[in-house]
Amino acid sequence: MYRTLVSVDELKALQSGGAPLMVFDCSFDLSNPAAGEAQYREAHIPGAVYANLDTALSDQGVIGPDGAHRPHPDAASGGRHPLPSREKFAMWLSGVGFSNEMQAVVCDRNGMTYCGRLWWMLKWAGHEAAAVLDGGLQAWQAAGGPLTDREETSRFQSNFKLGPELRALVGTRTVESRLGSPAQTLVDARAAPRFRGEVEPLDPVAGHIPGALNRPSSQNLAPDGRLKPPAQLRSEFEQLLAGRDPATVVHHCGSGVSALPNMIAMDHAGLGPTSLYAGSWSEWCSDPRRPVEKA
Repeated sequence: MYRTLVSVDELKALQSGGAPLMVFDCSFDLSNPAAGEAQYREAHIPGAVYANLDTALSDQGVIGPDGAHRPHPDAASGGRHPLPSREKFAMWLSGVGFSNEMQAVVCDRNGMTYCGRLWWMLKWAGHEAAAVLDGGLQAWQAAGGPLTDREETSRFQSNFKLGPELRALVGTRTVESRLGSPAQTLVDARAAPRFRGEVEPLDPVAGHIPGALNRPSSQNLAPDGRLKPPAQLRSEFEQLLAGRDPATVVHHCGSGVSALPNMIAMDHAGLGPTSLYAGSWSEWCSDPRRPVEKA
């Protein structure tokens, strides 16, 4: 069972060994939501299933009587990419033929930004056997791994059963009630200028949640696109936390997506498990009564 990372060679061995396996391609582009699926259709690992951030890994919401788009009442979080309920996610997994006996390998072309979301959701659904392909599609291709543009055959529907949550989801009320408490250490994965409130391209308010620490998710990757070694990641996170208990860490970002490479890195460094505030800055700043910090 692979729980955090799987290398290209390990994935090839799983494929050749006939182990129950499903590969998910989560490639996506926030500025062009159709681009990720187009990339998948042009070239993907044979047998891989496409997992769309907007339609599979987020709640699609409802249109209110005023014409505004809102999260569905049973969504598990708010923000720009609200989580679907665990039950809806399990239905999607069953629909693509994923079963509890399978090893999940998730990948993308985006530095594990989007496949990290699916990795976390599988843990949240109680599925331990979920791992990120280290280095993504780029590492697979560089190692001579086959790619195809074929239309994948649909699998028979399975009956994925939810298990106990293996990763904690934290809501806005909890984050707000623990501001300033040593029981909570907020780690914001957005780029430093957004964290400092110098720019804000997506949300109506610039800045960050008071007391949050900043670690852009890109800092977890080595120059070759793979995750840095565990000892290096451990040293970097310990420096960031400055004596705070890793178990108190709550990861967040703009909409609960790019925060996940930080969580994966902490797991890889032996500092997990940690928690996720999926609503993140986009949900936090939606209420003007909540405090905002800059610089």
